[in-house]
Amino acid sequence: MRIGILYDMPRWEEKNLIEEAKKMGHEVIPVYTKDIVFFSDDKKMELEADFFIQRNVSHNRALITSFIMEQLGYPTINDHITLFRCENKIITTYILSRHNINTPKTLITFNKNTALEFSKKIGYPLVIKPVEGSWGRMVAKADNLDTLYSYLEYQEFTTQKYKDIYYIQEFVNKPNRDIRIFVIGDEAPVGIYRVNEHNWRTNTALGAKAYPLKIDEELRELALKVREVIGGFFLGIDIFEDRDRGYLVDEVNGVPEYKNTVKVNNFNVSQFLLKKIIEWVKR
Repeated sequence: MRIGILYDMPRWEEKNLIEEAKKMGHEVIPVYTKDIVFFSDDKKMELEADFFIQRNVSHNRALITSFIMEQLGYPTINDHITLFRCENKIITTYILSRHNINTPKTLITFNKNTALEFSKKIGYPLVIKPVEGSWGRMVAKADNLDTLYSYLEYQEFTTQKYKDIYYIQEFVNKPNRDIRIFVIGDEAPVGIYRVNEHNWRTNTALGAKAYPLKIDEELRELALKVREVIGGFFLGIDIFEDRDRGYLVDEVNGVPEYKNTVKVNNFNVSQFLLKKIIEWVKR
């Protein structure tokens, strides 16, 4: 098959996908999206592919290139609707919550003073997050009203796209770790614990260490239910272990990184993903 890889930064994952696809005997078409040009009357790409795998780091670039590839008739993993649902935390939270999937209690408001007033209903400490973002950037914990005010004021004068929308979440009473489970097609084959001994944020980009996770049936069912309501083919699902309420789904990533997962589990994510996509396309 001819496999297209859409990317804007050649990370380990993209290089590994290309390597594994070639090992399997497929032709790979890497598409560096910062250089690509589309015209609205295009009917197809100059370089034909059987499908495209979306690997852009930029949320905006991923969303738009997936959308355009779909309009040109190419199956794209993940599709733009899935990316839209994943990358905007408000949309993710509401979809999960309305389908009875437990999430941390979250406040969304469009006014700084209202945010300060109603944050008391959640209770301190609180976590403030950008509506879009990854790797734990711009995520901060507020232990009191004064600290929250400072963070809200800081957000107000940043350049982030949704700086006038405030996404405030409870601080979940969990161990010093979270869970990342990968859904690939109709399976949840692998996952990790992300453990940080020195920081409450458990992103590996901020120093957390990955450890292998044995996925029990409850976790597997939860991950597949998330995929059912969010959509998509390849998801990274972040889950908290609340000491009183059990599993809470925090976020869903539509272009997940998996280098550390491969390393600690000795599980070939790229090969598994490629095989599942090819099975799906052939159907």
